[in-house]
Amino acid sequence: MSVIVYLDESGDHSLELVDKDFPFFALAMFICEEKVYNQKISPAINQFKMDFFGHEAVIIHSRDIRKAQHDFGILTNPVKREEFYKKLNLIMSDSDYQLIVSVIKKQDHKEKYGIFADNPYDLAMTFCMERLLPLLEEKGQGKVQLIAESRGKKEDDELMLSFLRIANQGTDYVPEDRFKKINFKLKFVPKMMNVVGTQLADLAAYPVARYIHNPNKPNPAYDIVKTKFYKGKGGIQGLKIFP
Repeated sequence: MSVIVYLDESGDHSLELVDKDFPFFALAMFICEEKVYNQKISPAINQFKMDFFGHEAVIIHSRDIRKAQHDFGILTNPVKREEFYKKLNLIMSDSDYQLIVSVIKKQDHKEKYGIFADNPYDLAMTFCMERLLPLLEEKGQGKVQLIAESRGKKEDDELMLSFLRIANQGTDYVPEDRFKKINFKLKFVPKMMNVVGTQLADLAAYPVARYIHNPNKPNPAYDIVKTKFYKGKGGIQGLKIFP
């Protein structure tokens, strides 16, 4: 059964201005079988939206949920908020999917490598692709579609170049011949298309970065997503923290 991969990020990938309160960039890959996504996960999320908003046009966004803003203003009601999190967490915990997440500690990266510090988005994509490859190899899957939310032409073009470089040339640790055995395709979709998979990748990215920032603070969302990290042969882990 073929898997499909959805990407989204948390945090700013710029190294010029590093937010001291959240000095991270996280990239998450939400990976699931196409049949499971179409028949179970996507319908479950759309029903969840119907239950709380009366329609499925709402776009789930981690930041808006946390700040109870825009469509999520209903979450200022403590009872509604508790019910919302309970049902959303149930979907996230019960659904069948895997996660690959890369978190770049931007300030540490900047201080360690200085002018030679690579773009955090490029780095995160490299680390995620290095982990996605063995997952696909284990499944014997010869092609895969990746879906990412469009962030603007310049940003999309930069990410596509990084993606194609990895898929065609390999990385420092994984040779190109392994990547070339799989047909990788990346498609950008506008936020308005309301793709459930990218929204779930967004929900996974933030709590992982938040956990790394403050591992002692209660983080129920991380307690769920950590059970979904890909675990490959030879000790390969779906979570990569750098540096």
